[in-house]
Amino acid sequence: MLAVDVGNTSTHLGIFEEDRLLGTFEHTTPARITPDEARMRVREALGMLTLDVPGDAIISCVVPALADAWRRALVAECPGRTLVVGPGLKTGVCMRYDDPAEVGSDRVADVVAARETYGAPVVAVDLGTTTNFEIVDAEGAFAGGIIAPGVALGAASLARAAARLPTVELRAPAQAIGKNTRTAIQSGVVLGEAARIDGLIDLVFAELGQEAPVVVTGNFADTMSALLRHDVTVDGTLTLRGLDRLWLANRR
Repeated sequence: MLAVDVGNTSTHLGIFEEDRLLGTFEHTTPARITPDEARMRVREALGMLTLDVPGDAIISCVVPALADAWRRALVAECPGRTLVVGPGLKTGVCMRYDDPAEVGSDRVADVVAARETYGAPVVAVDLGTTTNFEIVDAEGAFAGGIIAPGVALGAASLARAAARLPTVELRAPAQAIGKNTRTAIQSGVVLGEAARIDGLIDLVFAELGQEAPVVVTGNFADTMSALLRHDVTVDGTLTLRGLDRLWLANRR
């Protein structure tokens, strides 16, 4: 089975045999893509991983302009069934959200994989274009989440809005008090993001009434996890494994 996670910044592909992940492939998400170009991405991934064309596919796409092209590509490329994560798909998770249809497909996948892997309660933090928290309560239900600008988005917005501030490398400075503009921005953006995540974890624990395992995934998981004062587990394939679990729950 081919799982495709189309994010705002990166697109990840994973090939599964039942619940075993055989390989992954990542590329930058373009502003536009045609079905034929998406098929080429699939073939490129399969070629690099030296794997055969999978029978079935499942897709999570948070970029509406790309969703139809990827769906058509997967229908054409995979001879079996293609599932699209969205309303009507069985998740096996009680959604305590005002409107479950508002929950992004990548967030649903993170919830499913986090609960399956780490039990309940659990907090999943996905560090991509946005910083998303997904909270599973002690009963195993999706209690809700938190959405904030991601670290790269924050840095880019700062550079765009303030003419004299440069774009900087997103890494932690040696100390919090910057001695020049570059390290001052790195402190505010990178260390500030770590402080925000730590603070939000504390707020989540307080509302849950207990602590819980925290799993971190996404493009900035390794960078940010090293700066957090909470103990966290980095899980780079969380979203793809969530898509696999959704496929297993909905296959005929």
